[in-house]
Amino acid sequence: MSRATKIWLTTEQQDDFERFARSRTLAARWVQRAQIVFEAAAGKADVEIANALDITRQTVGLWRRRFLDRGIAGIEKDAPRSGRPRLIVPSKIDEIVSLTTRQRPANATHWSTRTLAEVAAVSPSTVGRIWRAHGLKPR
Repeated sequence: MSRATKIWLTTEQQDDFERFARSRTLAARWVQRAQIVFEAAAGKADVEIANALDITRQTVGLWRRRFLDRGIAGIEKDAPRSGRPRLIVPSKIDEIVSLTTRQRPANATHWSTRTLAEVAAVSPSTVGRIWRAHGLKPR
């Protein structure tokens, strides 16, 4: 079994991580990651850290690697995930933005989410999300 790479911290970093690891006000995930880094810097193996924190060895290895690769920025946030694929294609978004900014509805002074949704064949909530994303206020 290969040995995990040792983490080296400056005295200031070590003090910070010790404080983070003991915090009761930081988010639990941040505290756990700080505990992992602090224990890894003390020379403990992944298995030993995992047993002490009641987590898997793989979790310890993940955060150790992320800290080694990116420093503190690597453990501050979770990696982006793919999420659900978009259901509204960009051309439909462009159509809604274009209708909102360049045309007026018949019998009205401005678009409502419902009237534009009917014309564009999408839901009113989709129109609202697109307007918010583009900073549009049709009134």
